[in-house]
Amino acid sequence: MLGWALIFFIVAIIAGIMGFGGIAGAASSIAQIIFFIFIVLLIISLIANAVRGRGPKV
Repeated sequence: MLGWALIFFIVAIIAGIMGFGGIAGAASSIAQIIFFIFIVLLIISLIANAVRGRGPKV
């Protein structure tokens, strides 16, 4: 999911450089939404693993 956010961020940067403001804004918004979803799922995953008592796999 973080990879998708990075791809949309790069698309937004390239579109902004080329002058496509609408596309850049939309791609930037999508990247932000995906990034925040990633953060929420990461926190939920960390809490779930802490509650179960399992440590991270090494």
